[in-house]
Amino acid sequence: MSSQLLSSPETIERFQRYVVPNYTRFPVILVRGEGSYVWDSDDNRYLDLFPGWGCNLLGHCPPAVVRAVQQQVEKLIHVPNTWYIEPQGRWAEALARRSFGGQAFFCNSGTEANEAAIKLARLHATRPRYKIITFEHGFHGRTLGSTAATAQPKYHEGLGPLMAGFVYAPFGDLDAVARLIDEETAAIMIEPVQGEGGVNLPPDGYLAGLRRLADENQLLLIFDEVQTGCGRTGRWFAYQHYDVVPDVMTLAKSLCGGIAGGALLTSPEIAPSLRPGMHAATFGGNPIAASAGLATLETIEKDKLLERVPALAGIFQTRLAELQAQCDHVRDVRIMGLMIGIELDQDGGPVVQECLQRKLLVNCTQHVVIRLLPAMTLTDQQAHEGCDILCEVIGSL
Repeated sequence: MSSQLLSSPETIERFQRYVVPNYTRFPVILVRGEGSYVWDSDDNRYLDLFPGWGCNLLGHCPPAVVRAVQQQVEKLIHVPNTWYIEPQGRWAEALARRSFGGQAFFCNSGTEANEAAIKLARLHATRPRYKIITFEHGFHGRTLGSTAATAQPKYHEGLGPLMAGFVYAPFGDLDAVARLIDEETAAIMIEPVQGEGGVNLPPDGYLAGLRRLADENQLLLIFDEVQTGCGRTGRWFAYQHYDVVPDVMTLAKSLCGGIAGGALLTSPEIAPSLRPGMHAATFGGNPIAASAGLATLETIEKDKLLERVPALAGIFQTRLAELQAQCDHVRDVRIMGLMIGIELDQDGGPVVQECLQRKLLVNCTQHVVIRLLPAMTLTDQQAHEGCDILCEVIGSL
C-alpha cells in the first residue's frame, strides 16, 4: 500500500468514491493535533473549542494517554471478556471510587452504554414493567433502541416502527413525569444537562424531584452522563452538583481521553440483573481502552484539572455575558462547567463557517445554539483568543 500523502482534493475525492456519505464534512483534512490545536494538510493551525465532539476533554493527544496506549499495545491489544485482565479491573475500581461505588459494564460508545441501561432497566423490573420515560430535546445515541429513547422526531424519520416502550416528557416538568408513570413504567432516563439538545440546565430541584418519583414508584433512575461525565462540569460527574445519586449512570466520550470507550455503572444490588448471556460488547473494556481510561482519570487528578474547570468557565461566562449585553442576536448563554451554549435568534450555521475561515472550530446544535466543549487543558490565552473570534463573528451578524 502506498504511503504517499494525497492532496486535499484527492483525499476528498477518495471519500466521495469509497465512504458512505452519512456525515456532512468540512472540506478540511486534519492531520495532527496537540492540546487545543489541530493542523490541516496545508499546515494551517486551528483553535479547537469542540475537540473530538466532546471526546477530547484533555485536548488532542494528551501525553499520559499516548504513553499508556503505546505501552499497552506492546503487551496485549485485545482478549475476550471470558478472561480477566488487570487494567479493566483497576479501571472499574477507579470509576467506582470516584462515583457512587458499584460495578461497571464496559462497551465502546455512549449509544452502547445506553443500550445496556435500557436492557438493564427491563431485566431488573418485575413484569409488566418495561416502559422508560425520557425527555424532549434529549439525545441518547444512534442505535435503534437509543434512537427510540431520543425524544426528537427528526432522528426518527424513515426508521419506523421504532422500538416500543418509550414515553416522552417535557424537560423540567415534574408534573408531566408524574402523569406518565403507570403500572408498566420501569425507569426514568435523563441527561442531567442536555448536551445535543442545546446545553439545557435542569431547573432547581428537578433532578431531586425525579429521584423522589423514582423511589415512590420503585423505578430505576438512569443518568446519561455520556457528555457530562469525567470532569466536564467541574465535578467527576454532573450528578454530584445536585446531590442526587442515580441507580444507573452511562459514560463515554471523554472517558478514555479520545480512545473509544463506554461504560455503565450501577449498584451491586442492581448489577446482577444484567446476567450472563443477556448483554455483551466484544471490544468493551479492552486493554487499550482500560489503560487509556486509567491514564485519563489519573491525569485529571494529578494536574488538578477539576479545579481548572471553574476558572475557564468563568472566562467564558464573563466574555459571553458581555457579548449578550451588546448583541441583540444572542438570546441566551447557558454554561455548566465546560459545556457552553450560545442561543442565537437565527441559524448558527453561518457562524460555524465563518469561525472555520478564521481558524476556530465550534459546533452548532438545534440550528440556533453555538455549542462549545473545550478541553480542560485550554489556557486562559486560548480561551480569550477563541472568545475574541467568536464575539467578532456573532457581533457582525
